[in-house]
Amino acid sequence: MRSSRIPGFYKRTVEERRELLQEALELSEDDLSVLTSQEALPIDTADKMIENVIGTFPLPLGLGLNFLINGKDYIIPMVVEEPSIVASASHIAKIVRDAGGFKTEASDRVMIGQIQVVGCPDFDAAKNVLLEAKNELMEAANAAYPSIVARGGGARDLDVRILNDSPDSSYGTMLVLHLYIDTCDAMGANIINTMVESLAPTVEELTAGKVYLRILSNLADRCIAKATCVIPPKLLATGEYSGEEVRDGVVHAFEFADSDPYRAVTHNKGIMNGIDPVVIATGNDWRAVEAGAHAYASRFGSYRSMTKWSVDQEGNLVGELELPMSIGTVGGAIRVHPISQLAHKMLNIESASELAQIIVAVGLAQNLGALKALVTDGIQKGHMALHSRSVAIAAGATGEMIDIIAEQLVKLKEIRVGKAKELVEQYSK
Repeated sequence: MRSSRIPGFYKRTVEERRELLQEALELSEDDLSVLTSQEALPIDTADKMIENVIGTFPLPLGLGLNFLINGKDYIIPMVVEEPSIVASASHIAKIVRDAGGFKTEASDRVMIGQIQVVGCPDFDAAKNVLLEAKNELMEAANAAYPSIVARGGGARDLDVRILNDSPDSSYGTMLVLHLYIDTCDAMGANIINTMVESLAPTVEELTAGKVYLRILSNLADRCIAKATCVIPPKLLATGEYSGEEVRDGVVHAFEFADSDPYRAVTHNKGIMNGIDPVVIATGNDWRAVEAGAHAYASRFGSYRSMTKWSVDQEGNLVGELELPMSIGTVGGAIRVHPISQLAHKMLNIESASELAQIIVAVGLAQNLGALKALVTDGIQKGHMALHSRSVAIAAGATGEMIDIIAEQLVKLKEIRVGKAKELVEQYSK
């Protein structure tokens, strides 16, 4: 693949962009036909994916460009409806690229299954007996899903906790067994749930308690991906703002989010603006990723910033993002949705771990894009300029009129449907 740096890509027509993409990624005509089809997700396929299907709901598919991650170029598919997200991520990726690119890493791919036990005559004794039977329980879990073991995965460890054992607790005491499972390149929900359900009768017998819930946890804190970047301030200079001013503004913005949950929730939503579109494009469960990310942001007892921004000894801006990443490259919608299959081909990835690292790099870029805008010209200037086209369409503009009306709205600084309708009427006369 050639460089993900494609200058002027946004200025091209859709057809020209497809041609450039085909050339950059050596896509076949069959690959490209998925993008040109008016029914990218065939209704017969959609009808098999969920219940009560009546149609499909298309969303824009764009490309995050300029990404250099661990020395490798990536053209990143992003599915999202909100203007400025793809542009912002690509803009920051170019800055980080000039600074050497993103560095990423990932932990082992270990997911968590939980078994809830209530009504034990002696919870401490029940905990001990389960820990003593750890090896036998793990062997039984692996026997319930031998195909994952054959692929090199399976149960790796087991732990037991007792909840609500304080006299002050308003809830009943319960025991929770955690089964830690290497799901290889699968997100692993079916694998995990099958394993923990298979253990329920044995757990009841060993504890003399009653098992209720047997299900995975989306707080996948043993399946972590991390991205970092180091940016010299000269690359951050914007208009009348020096690089040092932008750098310091970003750090102060991070400190605000890390200190105040009211700011943190919007700050973190901006991070997920970058993460969710890649998760969706690749056929993964963005709700699971969202839930895990927000829970991880609360792991120190209060809801805080997912990212960290600081200044190193050389005066560079240093960014870090570490999140649970319960995603996969096989199974689920990935194997049935044509666009998701194409997205994986475009990314040219070898594992779920690699995909997880790409995703957190995009999240880190998206966060810096938002913070950089906030501490300089404000978030609305760039966002509303891109939003003007949607406003023009909503006002009835079509064809070449869309860009003309959008440009006039920006010049007038009145990006609203009412004004756009006035301009459409004038243009139509």
